Amino acid sequence: MPLFRLVQRWTVVLVAIVLLNLSLTFYNVWPTPRIRWQGHLSAELAAVIVGLAVWLAARGATTAPGTGPARRRVVNVLAAAWVALVIGRYLDVMAPALYGRPINLYWDARHLSAVASMMTDSIPAGVLVGALAGVLIGLGVAYIVARWAWVAVARSLAHAWDRRILGAVAALLLAVWGAERVSGVTPAHPQFSPTVSQAYWRHARILGTQLVSHSAAVVTSRDAMQSDLQNVRGADVYLVFVESYGAVSYDRRDVVERIAPHRAQFAADVQASGRQVVSAFVDSPTFGGSSWLAHVTLMTGVEARDEDTNVLLMSQQRDTLVTTFARQGYRTVALMPGLTKRWPEGAFYRFDHVYDTEQIAYGGPRFGWWTVPDQFALARLDVLEGKQPRDGQGTRFVFFPTTSTHAPFGPTAPYQPDWARVVSDDPFADADVKDALAHTPDYEDLGPSYANAVSYAYSSIGGYLRRHADRDLVMIMLGDHQPAAAVSGENASWDVPVHVIASRPELLNRLRAHGFRDGMTPPRRAIGPMHELLPTLLGAFGNRSQNRNLTPVGVGPHSVAGE
Repeated sequence: MPLFRLVQRWTVVLVAIVLLNLSLTFYNVWPTPRIRWQGHLSAELAAVIVGLAVWLAARGATTAPGTGPARRRVVNVLAAAWVALVIGRYLDVMAPALYGRPINLYWDARHLSAVASMMTDSIPAGVLVGALAGVLIGLGVAYIVARWAWVAVARSLAHAWDRRILGAVAALLLAVWGAERVSGVTPAHPQFSPTVSQAYWRHARILGTQLVSHSAAVVTSRDAMQSDLQNVRGADVYLVFVESYGAVSYDRRDVVERIAPHRAQFAADVQASGRQVVSAFVDSPTFGGSSWLAHVTLMTGVEARDEDTNVLLMSQQRDTLVTTFARQGYRTVALMPGLTKRWPEGAFYRFDHVYDTEQIAYGGPRFGWWTVPDQFALARLDVLEGKQPRDGQGTRFVFFPTTSTHAPFGPTAPYQPDWARVVSDDPFADADVKDALAHTPDYEDLGPSYANAVSYAYSSIGGYLRRHADRDLVMIMLGDHQPAAAVSGENASWDVPVHVIASRPELLNRLRAHGFRDGMTPPRRAIGPMHELLPTLLGAFGNRSQNRNLTPVGVGPHSVAGE
């Protein structure tokens, strides 16, 4: 064979092998969706080359594949399987880097429809169609490239000497990889990337475990402590879950610098309203999303780190923070600016009334993915609740999960100092709207947008406190979870800040005794997990009693007993 033909064949096959190796050995460039390579090798590529070499040798291959239906089918299947491995690799390295934890098919798949619905409601149809078309084109291109590469490899393996050389090298690398796995020692060279098939197996094992444990694993928990609420009696009590308000707002320097003036202004607003603030960190049961797990954890005193525990709790009739206030004559209200559909949790918590997006009735300009700005929601609450009769002592418990600090953290509505104008038909000046909409998120660096969103939350809630300086009002303001790892960073803690704002010395003194510190800067060490915050709050709110009857409340391997 002419030397030129030999060089050409080996050049093509080496290019193909390099492409196939690169396709399964990339890593994430934090905090972006981009990828990078570190010169690692793919054990799966070596295994497939060995297997293909053995198969072709057994068939006595002397001609290029593709000349027969069987060989075409093998190459087609290889190409399709390789694309599946590439997708798995991308998800495996991106999810922990951007979201903060690995994907869990059992828990996450059930929320895909809700995510899709949110995107179709929030993103223009043209953008969605373009994105879908881009994904389909990308998959098509990936398949074409993978098929070309495997055809090139298989054509080379059809030659006996090529097969012996490539098969021997691949087998040697596979043996080295196996020795590393057995010994647990990873030498500097060669280095192998974690296998994608291992990631798929891990997901399958988790899925199988969850399916089996769904009906088998049950843990018990004690009923939450009750309180006579004497230290908040006569005050309206607000429980405000600030979306994605995490410890990163205190830990990441560039975010802290952007937020600092607004945090200082918030502290000034609290003081100007005649109140004080004490702060602490608690450990959230969730990270980067699934806010409802934090809500149910605090409201029931049961740690819900997975959807199964949440679902089982929802199926029970049990006391919550809501029913504790209701028993003491409070009107219980849920202010839900992000609620656009049926909310079964409302029946579980037993609120007297739930204000959803339709009832809040925001008609102003839209900012980002969410319809109702937090400031407008608070202003509308005053209007809507002002129409309600005040029974008994006229006190209310308000549950308010915010939306304006939700990923992707922008554009954020402008803060309107004129609260009367917020609920009018013309809530913002045109120039302010134009300026706000110009600050679109940079998806490769969400830190600035996150800082702006948290600053807006400080402004809105601080302004509301100042506006109601004459009202006896106690506010618990806390984060539901850290923002995704794209903002929080790699291996970030799950801590979230909690602030209690009040003008009641006995209440604040009891919280100080539990580790809360005066001001807006909590002690960096968390005082405990979020489910333990419930008895702490109820104990600060008044005298408490505790029912020690055991009740089954959780399922799954991540469920734990709570107080």
